[in-house]
Amino acid sequence: MRLIHTSDWQIGKVFRFADDDVLPVLQHERLEAISRIGRLARAQGADAVVVAGDIYDYTRPAERTLRQPIERMRQFPDLRWHLIPGNHDFHEPDGLWDRLLRTGLPDTILPHLSDDPAPLDAAGTAWVIPAGLGHRHVIGDPTAGMDRSATPEGAMRVGLAHGSVRTFGEDAPDHNVIAIDRARQAGLSYLALGDWHGALRIDARTWYSGTPEVDGFDVGGAGGGQALLVTLDGPRAEPVVESHDVGRFRWRREQAVLTDAAGIEALDARLRAIDRDDPSRVLVRLAVSGALNLTDLECYQTRIVDGLGSALRLLRIDGAPGLAPSPDDLDGFGLAGAVRAAADALVRQTHEGPEDGRDIAAAALQRLYLLARAGDPQSGGGAA
Repeated sequence: MRLIHTSDWQIGKVFRFADDDVLPVLQHERLEAISRIGRLARAQGADAVVVAGDIYDYTRPAERTLRQPIERMRQFPDLRWHLIPGNHDFHEPDGLWDRLLRTGLPDTILPHLSDDPAPLDAAGTAWVIPAGLGHRHVIGDPTAGMDRSATPEGAMRVGLAHGSVRTFGEDAPDHNVIAIDRARQAGLSYLALGDWHGALRIDARTWYSGTPEVDGFDVGGAGGGQALLVTLDGPRAEPVVESHDVGRFRWRREQAVLTDAAGIEALDARLRAIDRDDPSRVLVRLAVSGALNLTDLECYQTRIVDGLGSALRLLRIDGAPGLAPSPDDLDGFGLAGAVRAAADALVRQTHEGPEDGRDIAAAALQRLYLLARAGDPQSGGGAA
């Protein structure tokens, strides 16, 4: 049989760095990923989709947010969707899972709110052994009961759990920590895990699927944006696991030290190359340093801040190039007169003034430069 392993949808997630234009797009795409997972399952002949926790990002979603992923899954009545609570959407009394049950779910959408094994596929050739969370933090191993879970003779056993196979330092409490060899101990054909947001192989029978739609700059290069196609040929056969891209957005951390126009041009080309066909799929957090003269600083503003900032889905810039006016820059203000005197004074302030006033002086000098260029007929500015 074949199944799709996914997790960490985190529907309703709030991206606090995103503005009002970007946020709803990111949230909507997390729902679109569910439809892509369903189409992948159909195309690959999968019998079921197992979702290893964190379907929602928090325990008290609004009614619309609660129902939206269910409606996406409802569009695939030929698939069985097996869900468990994670640490973000743990099962609490009268919480979101009880609310979901009261809405009247289709028979093909199966929340597992206890640790009782259940048929994974309609024929019962495989059984799911769930280990959802009843609290955000569970002391001990939430999968410990899998060893004792009884399933029919000859059935393939698929564990479904949410947690970590490692602790995070001596001072970190042991919350939701799963035995790294649980698949072997419990006689599992496959153990589908959720919690880590990048796809990760623990051993031949134990995998994290990662989140289907990358949700942070630190996950972009770590296997996020995928779902796993798992082929099981028998209870003891080693599963065949294939990763399939289902995410839309590409998240990147980049850095640049800018000192001249060539560096700006190279940065522009590098960021556009992340996705040449559709730069609106790209979100970049860019760390910028260096120093530019006034001409190049204008180029940086035009090509990177304004140009790429409009082309990419999101360009978040940390830092900025400093200002290092060239003699040609200053000569553009004239060799004498009030404007040149003001420019010279601002240059001195950018180097010698109070620390908290240097950025202001640099911005003022750049503004003065742009105004001077606008009034110079040879620069292409000025009134017609």
